[in-house]
Amino acid sequence: MDAFYASVEQLDNPELRGKAIAVGGGSKRGVVSAASYEARKFGVKSAMSGALAQKLCPHLIFVKSNFDRYREVSQQIRKIFFEYTDLVEPLSLDEAYLDVTENKMGNPSATLIAQEIREKIKEKTGLNASAGISINKFVAKIASDYNKPNGQKTVYPKEIASFLEALEIRKFHGVGKVTAEKMYGLGIFTGRDLKEKSLEFLAENFGKSGPYYYNAVRGIHLSEVKPNRIRKSLGAERTFSENISSEVYMLERLEHIAEEIERRLKKSKVAGKTVTLKIKYSDFSLHTRSKTLSYFIASKELILETAKELLYQEKMKDSVRLLGISLSNLNTDKKIKVEDEPKDLYIQLKFKF
Repeated sequence: MDAFYASVEQLDNPELRGKAIAVGGGSKRGVVSAASYEARKFGVKSAMSGALAQKLCPHLIFVKSNFDRYREVSQQIRKIFFEYTDLVEPLSLDEAYLDVTENKMGNPSATLIAQEIREKIKEKTGLNASAGISINKFVAKIASDYNKPNGQKTVYPKEIASFLEALEIRKFHGVGKVTAEKMYGLGIFTGRDLKEKSLEFLAENFGKSGPYYYNAVRGIHLSEVKPNRIRKSLGAERTFSENISSEVYMLERLEHIAEEIERRLKKSKVAGKTVTLKIKYSDFSLHTRSKTLSYFIASKELILETAKELLYQEKMKDSVRLLGISLSNLNTDKKIKVEDEPKDLYIQLKFKF
């Protein structure tokens, strides 16, 4: 979906249409969840602090998030997907992979199916969607961003090599800011540069991710579309309006977080063994501490007890601006197949206080 949260807000509030808006980020410590395309022209983007967003775009309008509404629209969109195939792998509320090799419409053209789906989404929700079509998830993912907003891109088998070779390295799925900087230092700026590096070179410099990069630039990606993705972790965090240094206040906040996690665990009917405490200090340095238990837990009391132990494990270095707890090593892990791409499958569930 194109600027999904922001587009839903503009759809529901006509006075916001055509204006630069940001969902979230309105408070002193707020972070932007989504930005309209009118705001993106000024450099505003998701995960940016509200203060910076306002500086870049002085006339920016901040809107409170409404995730119940976003989920409602997301369900409408997914119903459309299932009209075409049961092989739907949701990545988030606004994005999914579809395998239409064999589809319910009997349509041999994935390109035409994508066009139909986008038209139905527009007709039923009033929102624009973009699509990428190719022989595997990796290439389709890259192609989906190619003609945004409200467009689609098909990369045919014979075009894959030239398409990936011409691609700027930051466009490769799985190459984040830190990895890109490292690649720049090694003289890798495009897919063509990456393709010239040997498997041994990439493995030496990027470890287990090396073979993934070696295959990806050659269009090799064997991960199937998985209709039932297994959650690998579940967590919640809170950014404070003012930095806190008192452990009493920290424990109070952790109790609220543990309570929220318990609620989500019960809803998902899962439990986990590994508790991770996340601490972001006032200087923005991020620290995590983990402990793996010998048994599965799902109660607020046990989660909080372990989080307390982790909190006291080391002396606090500074005042704290964010605390978070996550539970991993879930009792669903036995069903997990390791994907062949070096991405972090950590699912962070944020909530408002």
